[in-house]
Amino acid sequence: MPSKRRLRWAALPVGVAAAVVLAGCSATELHGFLPGFVEGEPATTNQADRVAGLWVTSWVVLLIVGIITWGLMAWAVVAYRRRAGQTGLPVQLRYNMPIEILYTVIPLILVLGMFFFTARDQAEIETKWENPDVEITAIAKQWAWDFQYDGEQEDNSDAVWTMGVQADPAANGDIDKSKLPTLVLPVDQKVTINLQSRDVIHSFWIIDFLYKKDMYIGKDNTWSFTPTRVGEYDGKCAELCGEYHSMMLFNVKVVEQSEYDAYLESLRDEGNTGDINDAYDRLSNLPGTGASTDAEEEE
Repeated sequence: MPSKRRLRWAALPVGVAAAVVLAGCSATELHGFLPGFVEGEPATTNQADRVAGLWVTSWVVLLIVGIITWGLMAWAVVAYRRRAGQTGLPVQLRYNMPIEILYTVIPLILVLGMFFFTARDQAEIETKWENPDVEITAIAKQWAWDFQYDGEQEDNSDAVWTMGVQADPAANGDIDKSKLPTLVLPVDQKVTINLQSRDVIHSFWIIDFLYKKDMYIGKDNTWSFTPTRVGEYDGKCAELCGEYHSMMLFNVKVVEQSEYDAYLESLRDEGNTGDINDAYDRLSNLPGTGASTDAEEEE
């Protein structure tokens, strides 16, 4: 039988076995055990599959390289081991030009390939919507979050907002999530979040969305994406920002458009309108830190 046909017959059971194994994988396993994937449900955002694809492909390539490298190491250990009766050093070679070229070219190709696909995906993820359906300003401060849902007016007088406080854990460490700042997003709408910091460097991270952006003083960042699955998700600061960094948590709710509109209307009814101004640069109360508000100190 010709060698090519032998290779085909050898590859057939390997391919069938791989297909069977992959068919039995859950959504989480197929996406490299990253968070945010649920069987039979869409990804959390329009970008999540792209991030997961880059992650899984990178690991597959690295695993193949690792297997080949470990195999060559094992072969060298066995093939060139010292045999019984041998003495002295084996024959020494000054160089082997073909092997040296091979060991230079292959890593170069791997590095360039990984750079290309990473740069391509990053450029796509970092693209800002020109005309988003929703524009929100997320403001980070030690150690909580404010969320402002920007309006249509130039002075943002029709914007609405919520102000958050840091998490206040109970004695056993449990945190009441209902008291955390909450970011509400409409499903299947183009969202742009403008990221601002009021004090130190923070990082805006929605865990299941598989992306995070740093927030600096004097340099506002943006993140554009489309939430594609209704649900509740966890968010946190991913940059060590001080003593209570671990308490800088927030909730994310992706809801239908009608529920989103009703939420904005409820904020408007509460009088939370217009730009959040500089009076709120720092928290006025610090639950869990023992600090008191200015009002309490005056009393």
